[in-house]
Formats: sequence, C-alpha cells, structure tokens
Amino acid sequence: MKNNFKIFFSTAILLMLLISCEGNSIKDVQKINLSEFHPTGEADDFNLKYTDSGRIKSILISPKMLDYGSVEFPFIEFPKGIDVTMYDEKGKKTFVKAKYAISFKGTDVIDLQGKVKIYNETGQMLETEQLYFDQKNEWFHTQRVYKLSAPNGNSFGEGIDFSKDFKIVNSQRIKGEIQTEDK
Repeated sequence: MKNNFKIFFSTAILLMLLISCEGNSIKDVQKINLSEFHPTGEADDFNLKYTDSGRIKSILISPKMLDYGSVEFPFIEFPKGIDVTMYDEKGKKTFVKAKYAISFKGTDVIDLQGKVKIYNETGQMLETEQLYFDQKNEWFHTQRVYKLSAPNGNSFGEGIDFSKDFKIVNSQRIKGEIQTEDK
C-alpha cells in the first residue's frame, strides 16, 4: 500500500508539472502569434508638397503621419486626419478633408474616413463618411451614403464615383433636384 501511495503521489506531481509546463507553452505560442508592430517613421505637423516637372500637383497637410514600412503589407496612416489641396494643369484647386486616412503602399489607393469632404472652387462639394481615392487615375469612389452640393442643386444618394474635378460623375441610387440646361 505504501508503494501504491508513492506511485500515485509521484504520478500526481509529474502530471501537475506537465500541465503547468503545457499551459506555459500554449501561452508562449499564443504570444508568438500576436503581431505587434510599431511605425518605422513618425512625423508631427506633416506638410508634403508633391511636384511634377517643377509644378505643384498637390499639398498634403496632417497633424500626424505614421509610416509602417517594415510590416508585411506596408502602409502610411494619418490618424489625426488630412487636408489636401490638388491642382490641375490650369492651376484650379480641389480640396479634400478627412478625419482619418490610410494608404497601403503599392495600391495607389487612399482610404479616407470620417466626415470626408471634397470640394472645388466652383462650389461643388461631396460629403460622406468614407471615400476612396485612386491616385493613379485621379478618381474618387464610395458605396456609402453621400450628399452632393452644387450651384445648380443638391442630391443625395448611396454609391458614387467621380473625377477629381467633378467633370465626370456616376451616381447610384440618387435623390434630389438638379437644374440642367436644355440643349
């Protein structure tokens, strides 16, 4: 009986050691699977002027820029928003404001979020909660609810895409009144 007790006691201790070791191993493995990353670059009061052939194409201003260039899918984040002025070939301006923006490197697409406004000098303005900007094609699009204001009327809808100068606009599910010229 004494031997049975020693065997039982030894087995219980061994089992407890294995369980406690196994528990730590699982926790260690879980920690390994957590991907914690930090920006490789950070800028406060960020002001970038993009030029092409000596001409200013756009100016981007942001209180904070974080560059995550060393992660598997690199991106740049503007957690405190952006204010962008874009210029066309004739110097006409288009303005973009958003409370948050993120740009994934290699996609040429910027995701603008939070009270997004885009407007120009002729009085056209679009407001929405999320808007994507294709930098390569200079094209905006969203599937969200929007308000489009213009000197000739206002419209509301869900889903729109348009050129940065508002010359081409494709609306989906639109409501509102817009005056048009009869030709």
